Amino acid sequence: MAVHQSLRTVVFADLTGSTGLFESVGNVMATELVTRAIESVGSHLQRAGGRVVKYLGDGVMVMFDDVEAAVDVCVGLPGVLRNLSDGGALPAPLAVKVGIDCGSIVERGGDYYGDAVNVASRLSDLAQANEILLSEAVFLRLRAEQQAGCHSLDRITIKGKAEAVRVWRVDWGRTAETTLIFPVGVDDGADEEPRALQRLELAWLDQQRVLVPSDGPLVVGRGEEAGFVINDPRVSRRHARIEWTGGQCMLTDFSSNGTWVRLAGAAQALMLRRDGIMLHGEGEIALGAPPDDFTVPTLGFRVIG
Repeated sequence: MAVHQSLRTVVFADLTGSTGLFESVGNVMATELVTRAIESVGSHLQRAGGRVVKYLGDGVMVMFDDVEAAVDVCVGLPGVLRNLSDGGALPAPLAVKVGIDCGSIVERGGDYYGDAVNVASRLSDLAQANEILLSEAVFLRLRAEQQAGCHSLDRITIKGKAEAVRVWRVDWGRTAETTLIFPVGVDDGADEEPRALQRLELAWLDQQRVLVPSDGPLVVGRGEEAGFVINDPRVSRRHARIEWTGGQCMLTDFSSNGTWVRLAGAAQALMLRRDGIMLHGEGEIALGAPPDDFTVPTLGFRVIG
């Protein structure tokens, strides 16, 4: 049997939310709906030059020759599922999570093997709903404007790899980028003058910082790009981002070890792992370990306005 080796971009796309379908409409209809949804995902990828290798239940494996085209077309996948829902084809919402890697793969008997296949599959497993995770090999091959739309998640341990690998996330829209644990307030555009009084106060040891809406995003981490530097091995170089958006102060975790947020008076802290949360009132932010560990770097915060 002939064996061919080549450089390819591997995409794994998996549906999330299918459990709700099986619970609401039963096994037979849910199977038909999931099959229709994942085949729509596969067709969408094919139209951009992808080759569907195989369907895996509620997932699909696709090969691309063009890494830029692979990333561009994957950004449109939530819209494919949204169109199915709007058309009444899906009684319960589905989302998609994507892993992409690029490297040398071996083709044998119509299937593909290699490290890039394994990494893309693992990245898809690690991704959350409506999230695209890229290997560094993919990121480095993207054009500048595509790279500008990606955020580093630092190094993440992937099963089967001896060392942690650098992973990037595609920022394909504010609503898809994060999971909002607290609801976002409605902004009617009025009272712009009081908004100027809004601010976030941060404090850790002898460091203090005030963030107002006009300042733009603030990166917290131990890397050179961080605007609030925390020198601790548990803290990722780009650990979290804090920004004002829509009149709300939002914290987004990008780290390997996670971020914990505990509001004043709350019994427990909420753990974030590449999720987002709207900060309000007062509380503390623990980086890299739960706040119950007295050695963990813990920032005090207060949101005003």
